[in-house]
Amino acid sequence: MEHADVVVVGGGPAGAACAAAVRRASPASTVLVLDRADFPRDKVCGDGIAPEALDVLAGLGLDAAALTDGFPAVPRLRLTSPGGTTVERTLHRPATVVPRAVFDGRLLAQVLAGGAAFRRHTVRRVTVHATHVDVDGRFGAGVLVGADGAESVVRRSLGLAANGPDRQAVALRGYAAELPGQAGVQVIATTALRWPAYAWSFPLGDGRANVGYGELVSGGVTRAGLVDGLHRLLPGVQPGPLRAHRLPLSPGRPRLPDGRVLLAGDAQSLINPLTGEGIFYAVLSGALAGAASVAGAGAGSVHRRLLRRRLGRHLRASGTAWQLSRWPAVMDAAVRAAAADQRVFDDVVHLGLADGRLTVRTLAGAARRLR
Repeated sequence: MEHADVVVVGGGPAGAACAAAVRRASPASTVLVLDRADFPRDKVCGDGIAPEALDVLAGLGLDAAALTDGFPAVPRLRLTSPGGTTVERTLHRPATVVPRAVFDGRLLAQVLAGGAAFRRHTVRRVTVHATHVDVDGRFGAGVLVGADGAESVVRRSLGLAANGPDRQAVALRGYAAELPGQAGVQVIATTALRWPAYAWSFPLGDGRANVGYGELVSGGVTRAGLVDGLHRLLPGVQPGPLRAHRLPLSPGRPRLPDGRVLLAGDAQSLINPLTGEGIFYAVLSGALAGAASVAGAGAGSVHRRLLRRRLGRHLRASGTAWQLSRWPAVMDAAVRAAAADQRVFDDVVHLGLADGRLTVRTLAGAARRLR
């Protein structure tokens, strides 16, 4: 049996950030990353990278600029409300759109260069013992971190159920020619027809855009319905092959267990319910899991405390905003307020893409514009 101080299941942003954080907190610790795929590999996603996610990675000693090299910043965001109100403004800090095959591969390569090891392995069974965690009888870990996505095997091994259909979305994504007039602009279009639902088109800077559409599972979504929604909200788009993925939303996240097994990213249901953003949550929760891992048998409680301190108020705010947004009129009012005030626009973006709060300014601005 191969043993490591920390074994990370999943080599995506959450797992890579976790491995980097372990090495940063305890350079002598051995870290092993397991993934069922070799890298680079594609991952179904919107490909949008918020600057706050890059801040977290830079704080772990990684070269954030190298991760986005060759992909220009996207300085503006255009948002259309369910009622048809559109606001387009310059972002307080520009985002970047990098295909996950590129971003994840670059990120993991930096982490492995920093001393973590990698094995291609499909995890099927996790057994927790008093002194260690056994993975398929092949790997032993002082602490195991499940960063293995929405279908997490590690999460199931802990007996934690998947999110209910009202706290779970499904989306499909493809690549298409950039829409006219979209250069340097991320586009998000919502609709009242099957609310809550939205489409996106994020430019890569090379004439292509990542395009997609998603809805809540509880709405009885079908693949045909997703395709129809994409073409309805982004008329004229002609994407290549479309792939679907599941989004376990943060209001359905489980209580983190104590002990030697931790969860991070999608495995922990850390997907922003307002926007479907997950990379910022992934790298942040992974980094916190890595920092907690050095606590050994007490890692679980340490991780829970770190997450509560760092994201607790934000997650309560995003959950409240998500509940309020169930009424399309509230979303319309929020977008009108953002159109009238750059500061409200910045607040809404920060809440939806990073760790912002539901500010009094935004609530008051939306309340004044409710019809």
